[in-house]
Amino acid sequence: MDRIDAMRTFITVAGEGSFARAAERLSMSPQLVSKYVGQLEQQLGARLLNRTTRRVHLTEAGARYYRRAQQLLDELDDLESQVGDMQTQAQGLLRISAPVSFASRHLAPLLCAFQQAHPAVGIDLQLSDRKVDIVEEGFDVALRIGRLKSSSLVARRIAPVRLLLCASPDYLTRHGTPTSPEQLKEHRYLRYSHMESDPSSTLSSGLRHSAGDLVTNNGDVLVQAAIQGAGIVMQPTFICGPAIHEGKLRVILPEYEPEPLGLYAVYAHRQLMASKVRRFIDFVSGYFGDIPYWDRFE
Repeated sequence: MDRIDAMRTFITVAGEGSFARAAERLSMSPQLVSKYVGQLEQQLGARLLNRTTRRVHLTEAGARYYRRAQQLLDELDDLESQVGDMQTQAQGLLRISAPVSFASRHLAPLLCAFQQAHPAVGIDLQLSDRKVDIVEEGFDVALRIGRLKSSSLVARRIAPVRLLLCASPDYLTRHGTPTSPEQLKEHRYLRYSHMESDPSSTLSSGLRHSAGDLVTNNGDVLVQAAIQGAGIVMQPTFICGPAIHEGKLRVILPEYEPEPLGLYAVYAHRQLMASKVRRFIDFVSGYFGDIPYWDRFE
């Protein structure tokens, strides 16, 4: 008996809940399916399935074996897929979700370079600052900015994302330049609505919502408002960097700069990744480097 074939047969029976349906799916006779499962049970010395006239049900031992066997077979399939992908070209439609401001400013050159390297891959890029459900909405990869939290998804860190507090020279002339986080309470704050507060940041105590604040879900709008003198803004350097470099914005309280966020490529699982997904993850991981070009403005 081939152990791998027996494991696949057992998993198919458990998934289908029937020897007959499993046999149909595997293009085998029901007798051979039953034989494989019976031999596997004998080899393990444990009953894996309880059989009735209509359905089969996993025993406690069967449920435990099912989870581990499924994982092992997934890893085996993934290994074979990786080896096979070395001989095949990445192809098909790659669906990507990405944040609006980052994608509109920085993603087009990356995607063009990726398609030059992999011309058989089409790209469907959808922009949104909300956290899309990758599986439910059918995305292969999502680019996300934030601090990595525990999740069933897999994430690869792509680049650091610095946050700077800044305001226009005109605003600071009219309202004064804060010299401590506590003084921020006296100023108008231009707030990004999707920004997650960092309780470890000293600045967070001063950046509190007030009636005079401007709140929006787009960082470009906030930076443009800050340039017009509307208030103080905290935004990633990939948005505010050019304005700082050109003198349109000045950095405030640089000694209190928060810990950087991360730009991550998030995907559903490592097992059985399509070649187009694996090649894109590898490509984007080395594209920006440890110090992204948008941080070379100082």
